[in-house]
Amino acid sequence: MELVTPSIGLVFWTFVAFLLLLLLLRKFAWTPIMGAIHEREQNIDEALNKAELAKQEMARLTSQNQDLMQQARAERDEILKEAKTLKDGILNEAKKQAQVEGAKLIEKAKIEIENQKKAALAEVKDQVSSLSLEIAERVLRTQLDDKTKQEALVANLLKDVELN
Repeated sequence: MELVTPSIGLVFWTFVAFLLLLLLLRKFAWTPIMGAIHEREQNIDEALNKAELAKQEMARLTSQNQDLMQQARAERDEILKEAKTLKDGILNEAKKQAQVEGAKLIEKAKIEIENQKKAALAEVKDQVSSLSLEIAERVLRTQLDDKTKQEALVANLLKDVELN
């Protein structure tokens, strides 16, 4: 193999072409590429900052949501407690009212029973007196059929009247 020694002119012109290429690349390629990379870096930083802010906001909202849930549970428990107290009060009042009404009905029934008892006793007395009068009338008729029995009865009655 044969070694080729480069000529100074070729190295010079290669170096000049490389510098021109480097300047052209720097002006037309390197600066826009670096600008795009820098812009992309800024966008990523902004996105990370926004993500961090969103994370903090989410934590704040979660904490706030937990506080609201605790308040809602406390209010629910209070409402349930009040409802139970109100229910118990209504039930007790209804029981008392039912007892009062029951006592009134029992008293009314007792009065009605007593009135009916009195009416029945009065009716029985009327019937007994009617029967007694009827029996007395029949007895008197049988006793007064005979004249001597009538005279004896009148004498006996007069004796009783004088004694009293």
